Amino acid sequence: METFQHLRALHGCVIFLLIATINKGSTCEPPSMPLCFRQNEGETVYICEWDFSPNGTNVTFDLYFNDTSDIITTPFKNIKENRKEINEEILIVGDKVDIWVEAHAGDSVCTSPIRSGILRHTVKYETPQNISISWLRNNLSLSWQSKYPSLAEVSFRKYEPLSETWEKRILNTTREASTQKLIIVNLLKNASYQVRIRVQSIQAENPLWSNWSPDFLVPAELEHPPEVEKTTPTLLNGTRRVTVTWKPMHPAAAVGGVTYSVHVTQYSPRCPCKKKSHETRAHSHVVYVSYSAVNITVIARNAAGHSPPATIHIPAASSADLKSCNQTLLDEKFKKGTCLEFYELQDADLIPERAWCLTSTHRKKERKKIKTNMMDYTRYLYFEHRCHNGKPQTVQMCFYYKKEGVPSKEPQDFMIASDMQDSADQSWKEIPYEHLHGILTHYKLCTVKMNEPQECVNISASATKHHLKDLTPGTKYNVSLAGVTQAGVGPVAMQSFTTLPEKPFNVWISFGLLFGFFLFTIACTTILKRIKNKVFPPVPKPVIPEFSPCQPENQEIWERKEEVDNLSLHPIDPETSPVSKQATVLEDEWDDGAEQKEEAEEGCSGGSDDERTSLTSADETVRTAELKDMEQVESELAMLIYRNGLVFDVKSESL
Repeated sequence: METFQHLRALHGCVIFLLIATINKGSTCEPPSMPLCFRQNEGETVYICEWDFSPNGTNVTFDLYFNDTSDIITTPFKNIKENRKEINEEILIVGDKVDIWVEAHAGDSVCTSPIRSGILRHTVKYETPQNISISWLRNNLSLSWQSKYPSLAEVSFRKYEPLSETWEKRILNTTREASTQKLIIVNLLKNASYQVRIRVQSIQAENPLWSNWSPDFLVPAELEHPPEVEKTTPTLLNGTRRVTVTWKPMHPAAAVGGVTYSVHVTQYSPRCPCKKKSHETRAHSHVVYVSYSAVNITVIARNAAGHSPPATIHIPAASSADLKSCNQTLLDEKFKKGTCLEFYELQDADLIPERAWCLTSTHRKKERKKIKTNMMDYTRYLYFEHRCHNGKPQTVQMCFYYKKEGVPSKEPQDFMIASDMQDSADQSWKEIPYEHLHGILTHYKLCTVKMNEPQECVNISASATKHHLKDLTPGTKYNVSLAGVTQAGVGPVAMQSFTTLPEKPFNVWISFGLLFGFFLFTIACTTILKRIKNKVFPPVPKPVIPEFSPCQPENQEIWERKEEVDNLSLHPIDPETSPVSKQATVLEDEWDDGAEQKEEAEEGCSGGSDDERTSLTSADETVRTAELKDMEQVESELAMLIYRNGLVFDVKSESL
């Protein structure tokens, strides 16, 4: 035994002297002390690593393992890298060994220091990878894949422009299935952190710390769902285009990036198109949906987890002119790739209580079962969908009743306001949805005046008010209102009212207005005539009364006295003016004519008819001559006024 100890000591001295001899005069830097280990307790492959900074190229390494009980060493030569993996079958793992490395750089040989130890006792875990992080209130949970419990050293600091110093904590991990997990307590979940971690075995006799993991960022917790803005679908030929927009998340939660998941769900999955989730980093996304009701869910995700979902409900597309479906709809065959949906509606909102989906692959037995489960007098909203170019498209939409009946209730809150003499306003509320029992086609409004037949009108099913006109003042009316479906007329709501009597005051006002209008018309006519006379004065014409030279014998002779008015003339030079000459002639002719007229009158009573005719012709000849002469004088006269048709008064402008 003592001999063996001396040999062992001698062997160590020889190796040390050999290494010193090799390093002496060498120009290269010796490698670091080699470190040999396995990566977990069940591993059978050992890894040896060392550090070396070569001064040149083409460096090779020789790795030596020396069992202290044997002078012979077993080298691994011509290693190109500073790392070597060796199976335990060719190593001595249960006894203590000496390990060193020789580096060959050109003509230089450098030898590392010797490391001694038992290989089996040395374990160095792999660097934790694919670390999952999550927040539990103000505690940070870290987990990674490993089935070996370990001791972990965690180093962290807040991720801010002015970074703080690193804080370290050493914690034991807990095993959950094949995962190691640890929790760092008393952090701030609304702040972001920079973290790194390393682990070591708690079972090995000589555990080594693993390498530090790369620094990774821990964003703040996504406490709140994304704030989705209001969306309005756009109808596109059976398809609705919905642009979903949301606001960015908090900056601390967005560290490392945020991904948003947009998912469309409806009551009947895979009808008509297969639903997919859409991932995006933008703050908006466009989806296409059918006319049936859908839910659009938006979830934000970061490295620490995901937010609560933000769900927006897109109701079924409403249409005011929806009609009743064909009763044999379920018995008909439909094309391949077509999907039918039935929504059971219990209220006015188009939110289904139950939903059924039928495809072309369903058999008649399944269709019959769905029809059996449907209830009488219950409205179902029917959709027919197809998948066109990957987008859902609705090709038909209507209301379906297994059996339709009349409404079971009358219109609600039927009221009449009559504050006029000849009209009245009616208002009401719709019949409760559950009491319709069919599609309301219209309302029937009937009015009855005392001792007269009733008059009825049909009002639109969407109306909730009506105006009655052309009523008789001071008359009582009875009014009835009922809802009508294809099955008939429902219960009636009744009301009575009396129009206001006609007021006498209003009659006097009417007469007063009429009389005032009459006076106004007369005044306007008079004023217009005066204006016309001033603007367009009348042209004076001579008035020559017609008379017969002979009066009937049985009547008294009408005698007319001749009145002579004064004639005022301006002085005119008789030598130069032709008017004076003409006036003298006219005066002589006028006297001769008067004398002839008196003679004719005296002889009229006793003369014959031939004589009367000759006198009349002579008189007309004289008149014609007089008128021609008067026309020549008119240009010199300023005004001609006749009085009693015989004598005139002439005034002319002064010279």
